[in-house]
Amino acid sequence: MPGINLDTLNPQQREAVLATEGPLLVLAGAGSGKTRVLTHRIAHIIQDLGVSPYRILAITFTNKAAAEMRDRLEALLGHSVRGMWVCTFHAMCVRMLRADGDLIGYRPNFSIYDDDDSKRLVRTIMDDLEIDQKHFPPNMIRSLISDAKNRLVDVDEFEAHAQAPHLRKAAQVYRELEKRLARANALDFDDLLVKCFELLSTHPEVLERYQERFRYISVDEYQDTNHVQYRICELLARAHRNLMVVGDDDQSIYSWRGADITNILSFEKDYPEAKVVSLEQNYRSTGHILEAANAVVAHNAARKDKHLFTDRGEGEKIRVYQASDERDEGRWIAAEIEKLHDAGTSYNDVAVFYRTNAQSRILEDMLMRAGVPYKIVGGTRFFDRAEIRDVMAYLKVIVNPSDDVACQRIINTPRRGVGQTSIDKIRGYAAREGLSFFEACEACIAEEKLLTPKVRAALSEFCQIIEHGRHIEGELAHVVEAIVEKAGLITALQSEMSIEAEGRVENIHEFFSVAAEFDATHDLEADPDGEASELPAVAAEKLPAFLEWLALRSDLDSLEGSTTAATLMTVHSAKGLEYPVVFVAGLEEGLFPHRGTGDGPANSEEERRLAYVAITRAEKRLYLTHAGVRHVFGTVQANPRSRFIEEIPREHLVFEGVGSFGFSGTGWDKRGDRHGTFGSGRGSDMYGGRVFGSQTRSSGGIKAPEPIKADAAKAAEVFAPGDQVSHKTFGPGVVTAVDGDAIEVHFTRTGKTKKLLKGFAPIVKIKG
Repeated sequence: MPGINLDTLNPQQREAVLATEGPLLVLAGAGSGKTRVLTHRIAHIIQDLGVSPYRILAITFTNKAAAEMRDRLEALLGHSVRGMWVCTFHAMCVRMLRADGDLIGYRPNFSIYDDDDSKRLVRTIMDDLEIDQKHFPPNMIRSLISDAKNRLVDVDEFEAHAQAPHLRKAAQVYRELEKRLARANALDFDDLLVKCFELLSTHPEVLERYQERFRYISVDEYQDTNHVQYRICELLARAHRNLMVVGDDDQSIYSWRGADITNILSFEKDYPEAKVVSLEQNYRSTGHILEAANAVVAHNAARKDKHLFTDRGEGEKIRVYQASDERDEGRWIAAEIEKLHDAGTSYNDVAVFYRTNAQSRILEDMLMRAGVPYKIVGGTRFFDRAEIRDVMAYLKVIVNPSDDVACQRIINTPRRGVGQTSIDKIRGYAAREGLSFFEACEACIAEEKLLTPKVRAALSEFCQIIEHGRHIEGELAHVVEAIVEKAGLITALQSEMSIEAEGRVENIHEFFSVAAEFDATHDLEADPDGEASELPAVAAEKLPAFLEWLALRSDLDSLEGSTTAATLMTVHSAKGLEYPVVFVAGLEEGLFPHRGTGDGPANSEEERRLAYVAITRAEKRLYLTHAGVRHVFGTVQANPRSRFIEEIPREHLVFEGVGSFGFSGTGWDKRGDRHGTFGSGRGSDMYGGRVFGSQTRSSGGIKAPEPIKADAAKAAEVFAPGDQVSHKTFGPGVVTAVDGDAIEVHFTRTGKTKKLLKGFAPIVKIKG
């Protein structure tokens, strides 16, 4: 018969489960079984103390966590926990507002505006108030209003302290937003919390009813609560003070979302009689990994003292690899994953973490080259990201103004006042006159009756950007950067002043590195006919070739035939997850810890907590990598190894790699990649017919590597229609067509024909 067995718990877990009366703070270290404690404690209250599930409230942060907790409780108790509230903060607030929202002016059938609804409403308000959305981006305005609501700053207080222009505009929008939401009987996600707090704090009879009902309250991930969530918890628990909060201050990494670490650090001050239990036995990781995590996070001052331990043994030491540059780093990670896979480790058991989304580009590149299937969690593949597709669309229109899809994508990106109604009119004009969309844009500039002067001015600006792009000369990276600057893509993102926008800017800067890489590794053949192009030299020759190369890379080797895949994600996305094998890339000062977070103590400590989270995701094997030099946004930087590596005692680490800026042993044999991906020897990179030498130093600092011609012995393999080939993932196939560096292959296993790029796809010719 189901039931709880306290003998299955360790002493600290048992202590927490039995502490049912009064405030309780459970400091649950990474991998210490906090969900087990939460569910066993609730089951103990119901089964052993005879408390009705109706009297219990369990708050989680995700619907997934709530569903898991409910399932575990029903398995423990052997019956339904009907009547108990197991839900997220927002779900709890919705239930309370549906029942009593009329007391603060909301009918029970109120609408809940999701992110898209809210964004649309704010933009409409800004249009009506004639606020320039180019200078005051809607996302920035929404972020300011959201932050104010979660700090319980009402519109009057916000307006009173709005000194800067962007704050004054936000105050205008905030006031009108409140009016329109109220008129529509609607609430956005922030309002669900704010209005619930308003209901509980202004109507004592409602608060008393919920206080009487919920005698036992538990809150998971308490370190991630914001101010309004903290205040709601305090109100509900005020009568009986049976409030259990579970969290880990060492895993508080969401301050940029409004999470306030002081909520958990000050719990004992708020509740002087609180019992504190530390869960320090880790059931996930081996000894070396845990000691590394302990050593790193111990350097933080604002934390509760705890020390993780395990009975799983020391395990393997942590391997630290110093790469010559970011390409060598990615190549080494790919090689190590392949070694592990060949030894029996599933790709599903491997995760690669990085601090910023922009880092994924090179890692994706190297994994694809090695034929390692991968998936990105909590993000999008680099070349599929919206800001990258925007840049590529500008380049496409400059090369081919007849590309209607690309042109319509960017006609109002960034926002320049060409709305959907105007776009529809331009499309109609194009259809009537038999013009491309871009030609119609040019023609409509003079059509006074069709479009407003404001829209025609915006069209003129757009057409000038495209025309300007067709006359920029210089290196490809310079051309791309100049086009982006003229288009205002980066300026628009920077004006949003948000963490998300900063990441998008970093991605665009990384795209400049892609252009520079293409420039350095691809020679253009002279036009055999000697005909002059209508575009300037660079735009005419390199932009089309660059776009073709990108198109091939983007569609190339999607690896959809794989049933398993390594996981790529930012460290922020990794919280709550665990993997047998973890790689943490880019551990360098300025990157991780990230320079964008500032140098203040609070920022530095949050970066260290982020490193702690990354380390404690690993169960059996942990790899930390850093590069001697890194190509960052078109420049070459040499950053010191991250302080987080330096803070780990040496007895837990094994160092390997270049140790200097010279030879790098990556595990690829001298015949090249054993899968036929790399055509060069160890420590060099065959890419598009060129080999990069090692990094060099000069009196002027670090110099980017000079590309040198590959010798004949290392030239790319020649393919012809009819050749039998083998692809690492798709298996055997036959070459059906060859066009320069691109080959088409029909794969017998899948029955599909795919277009691949020589020197990039993991494909080799089968010798007859």
